Amino acid sequence: MKKIIAFVFCTVFFFISNAQQTDPLTQKLDEYLVSANKFYKFNGTVLVAQHEKILLQKSYGYKNITAHVLNDSNTIFQIGSITKQFTATVILKLQEEGRLSAQDKLSKFFPEFKYADKITLENLLTHTSGIYNYTNDIDAEDSAIVCNAVNKQLVLDIIFKHALNFKPGAQFQYSNSNYYLLGLIIEKVTGRSYEQNVRDIIFTPLQMTHSLFDFRHAEDTNIATGYQTLNDTNQIIASAWRWDSTVTYAAGGIFSTTGDMYKWAQAVANKKILSADSWKAAFTPHLEHYGYGWFIDSLFGEINVAHGGGIPGFMAYLCYYPTKDVTIILLNNKGWFDDALNGINANLSAILFHQPYELMRVHSETKLADSILKKYVGEYVFDKKHHAFVTLENDTLQIAAPAGNLPKSPLFAEDENNFWLKIIDARIEFTKDTAGNITGLISHYLGKNEICKKIK
Repeated sequence: MKKIIAFVFCTVFFFISNAQQTDPLTQKLDEYLVSANKFYKFNGTVLVAQHEKILLQKSYGYKNITAHVLNDSNTIFQIGSITKQFTATVILKLQEEGRLSAQDKLSKFFPEFKYADKITLENLLTHTSGIYNYTNDIDAEDSAIVCNAVNKQLVLDIIFKHALNFKPGAQFQYSNSNYYLLGLIIEKVTGRSYEQNVRDIIFTPLQMTHSLFDFRHAEDTNIATGYQTLNDTNQIIASAWRWDSTVTYAAGGIFSTTGDMYKWAQAVANKKILSADSWKAAFTPHLEHYGYGWFIDSLFGEINVAHGGGIPGFMAYLCYYPTKDVTIILLNNKGWFDDALNGINANLSAILFHQPYELMRVHSETKLADSILKKYVGEYVFDKKHHAFVTLENDTLQIAAPAGNLPKSPLFAEDENNFWLKIIDARIEFTKDTAGNITGLISHYLGKNEICKKIK
């Protein structure tokens, strides 16, 4: 059985366009995803397109490993926080209709909330409200609750009982509560459910017929089984963590396919559904490059609008490069809270833009003597805000970058210059002077090569 599973993980499945088979760019994209699947970093479906031509639409691995059912183009995945794009779009549509404004105070809709008069809808849209994140209260012991329908007042009670974390507008802090509240505001303004608004405004006009909300566990057989762990020796189903859509709601409740998500991406690219002014508002970056339901950033010198989604058993990522008209959609039915698809998106982007990238591979570990490892110990500076600290503990190098949200993590040596991390798909390359002294490091991560100078 293990040999069969291992073989399947190394094999490519189900695919659409015949032209993809011979396109060199497509072959490179596929080769990279095969390597990601082989090392259990990607198990799902991908769609990559440019100028409305699909370069690659393909599935890798299992939809349900127990039943030996493979992922295919019809497989439905949870998209998690990519849902926020749809919520923001509905809000902007209602603003166009004069039914609300992004500058409205939250007190207009929730006067009972102590801090509501200090918060605008724009603060909610841009994660600058300071409102407590209600999903912080969900852990393994709550599976019996969150996997069933939850009364919305229960969630509101959790949100409203906390003080603000900071003055609205002063900081960025990602909070699912912001978009949960936006979903309720949509219902208050329209008199219809949040889900019906999404269907009427987005799903139906775009013919997104395979997108849905999982109330009481939809029985569509195309829905993938979500896995916490999935490899040839260990498979842990995250079924106990299939959160009900009343819990994830407007912050993360949508299920979809790559085909439907491409219809959405095309609508974004062609500025459908909303006016040009509304799309401009959506893509105007505020603190930490966040707009209305989108991160606005750049990679390899190309501006992109993107968002990821992560929920027990599933990961998702949608990235669009406006100037290159490139779309990357990744839907994955394996993942846990700290997992993400940013790295895979970065490497696919590198391929598309003819930049250096590395196939996923088995890293060979070299044991270095403490006398050598001591040379790397010190403080490294990226800029005034971002510093990395390398320490030697119990014969193992550790690296931490507090401002970059990298906790103390072990570094594993491939040779005396190159080290890698297991916690994230990153390589650390140390630089030396002619005398062999360590002068700095280069962090190879998410398609970027960040240079650090050693200062201590």
